[in-house]
Amino acid sequence: MKLLEGKVALITGGSRGIGEAIARKFAAHGADVAFTYHSSAERAQKIEEELKAMGSNAKAFQSDASSYEQAEALVKAVLDQYERVDVLVNNAGITRDTLMLRMSEEQWDQVMANNLKSVFNLTKHLLRPMLKKRSGSIINMSSVVGVFGNAGQANYAASKAGIIGFTKSIAKEVGSRSIRCNAVAPGFIATEMTDELDEKTKEAFLANIPMKRWGTADEVADTCLFLASDMSTYVSGQVVSVCGALNC
Repeated sequence: MKLLEGKVALITGGSRGIGEAIARKFAAHGADVAFTYHSSAERAQKIEEELKAMGSNAKAFQSDASSYEQAEALVKAVLDQYERVDVLVNNAGITRDTLMLRMSEEQWDQVMANNLKSVFNLTKHLLRPMLKKRSGSIINMSSVVGVFGNAGQANYAASKAGIIGFTKSIAKEVGSRSIRCNAVAPGFIATEMTDELDEKTKEAFLANIPMKRWGTADEVADTCLFLASDMSTYVSGQVVSVCGALNC
C-alpha cells in the first residue's frame, strides 16, 4: 500500500543523508517529491532521475533555505509546478561544532540561520497555501541534542531546541485548520557526516546507546512517512525521537 499516493512533498536538504532517504521513501509511497539542494547539482540531478524512475513527478530545486527571499522564490516555483504542497519537511541543516570558549559569532550565526531560520522561512511562505486548503503536514528535523544538550554543540543544540518550541507553537496556531506540525529528533544516525568520525569517537557514542548500534537514515525516513501520511491525522505538536533509547 502506498501511503502518500496523490500527495506533494517539499523536502529541504534532500540531496544527501537523511533528506535523501526521506525523498526516496516518499517517492516509493507515491508522493510527487520536490527537494532542494545547495551546491551538488550533479548529485541532485541523479537523485531526481532515480525518483522519476520510481514513478514520482520529482524535481530538484537549488535553494538556500536560510535565505528568506530564496525560500519565498522556492515556494512560488514549487506551487507553480505542482499547484499545492501537502507535506513540508524542514530538513536542511549544518553543524559548526566547537566549545563555547572557542565558538565564533560566525559559527553561531551560521548554525542558527541554516538550522532554525530556515524552518521559519519555509513554514512562513508555505503556511498560507496550506491554510487555504485546510490541510497539511509540517515535519521539522530536530535532534536529541536539542532535548538533552551536548558539550561542544551549544549552537547546534540551541537551534534544534528552538525547532521544538517552534513546532509546538505552530501546531497550536494552525491545528483548527487541520494542519499538523511535528518534530523528529534523530539520535546518532549513520550518514556521510558520521563516516568522517574516527573509530574512538564512534565507539564512545555507541557505548551510550542502549540498542548498541547506529540508527539508519531509512529508519528516520520511516518516522517521517508516518507523520506525512493519513496514519497520523491526530498527531500534532509532538517530538518523536529516533534514537535507540539514547538518553530516554
